[in-house]
Amino acid sequence: MRRPGASDEVLAARVRSKLGRVVSHPSSIEVKVTDGQVILSGPILAREVDELLESASAIKGVAGVENRLKAHEQPGSVSGLQDGRMNLGEQCALMHTNWSPTTRLLVGAAGGALVVYGAKRRGLVGAAIGPVGLAMLSRALTNLEIKRIVGMGAGPRTIDIEKTINIAAPVEQVFDFWSHHERFPQFMSNVREVRKTGEATYHWVVAGPAGVSVEWDAEITKLVPNQSIAFRSLPGAAIEQTGLVHFTPTSDGDTCVDIKMSYNPPAGAIGHLVAMLFGADPKREMDEDLMRMKSFIETGQIPHDAAQKRSLARAAK
Repeated sequence: MRRPGASDEVLAARVRSKLGRVVSHPSSIEVKVTDGQVILSGPILAREVDELLESASAIKGVAGVENRLKAHEQPGSVSGLQDGRMNLGEQCALMHTNWSPTTRLLVGAAGGALVVYGAKRRGLVGAAIGPVGLAMLSRALTNLEIKRIVGMGAGPRTIDIEKTINIAAPVEQVFDFWSHHERFPQFMSNVREVRKTGEATYHWVVAGPAGVSVEWDAEITKLVPNQSIAFRSLPGAAIEQTGLVHFTPTSDGDTCVDIKMSYNPPAGAIGHLVAMLFGADPKREMDEDLMRMKSFIETGQIPHDAAQKRSLARAAK
């Protein structure tokens, strides 16, 4: 269901052309493309992983990116990571994508002090110092780059979520359920509506923090029957997201579902932290939603705390 565009060979060449700009050892990265799905493998420095995945995802025609990279904090004795060019990130600990515990502790303490100082001061000084301290504190707590914290220029990869769950049902049944997104309110607690708007596009309505609805449009970029589904939000969406779901039959007739999703909430990781204060933690909610999905598929009964069940109960009253 990928839109017509560049061939896999052309996409692979485009990805390889980006390697030298974002990683210090491009010759160590292996690039494969199948039906628009990019597979990256090989040794890489841990601080370079995020930028490589974001750059590959942003290439026109790429349906999704699968990360099979072997990340290393330091080159050590890894042959593929020797004699590479030194980048700025190797010269300053503060410029690393992943900070060490010591760096996070020091910056977090300084950021917290600035937040307190800014709250006590009034006027322009306090208004300027407070946000700086909050950004430093958020950077230390989340260990995410500043662009991913504030959500500007980070694409859909501010928050990463991964989950694997086993469902006691054949893979054909589980895949059929997942391929119809309009069924999601039957097991998701905060998804109020998923409406099909085109051959592969859907309109989502989700309850956000404090009960405020958030809406956006998304599309299925790849669909391999009984194997995988890839999706992403459309340009201009309030919530930028991308995801890939793999379905694997087990020897006893069950189905293993592997989900990898990234999203960028309003205000980036700061928005994610604020949402958690209001009881909207996407990672926790995803765990609970998947358990409801498992129960629904295995029993055929809509969970009592799913969004659709609550709506029906309210209508009955």
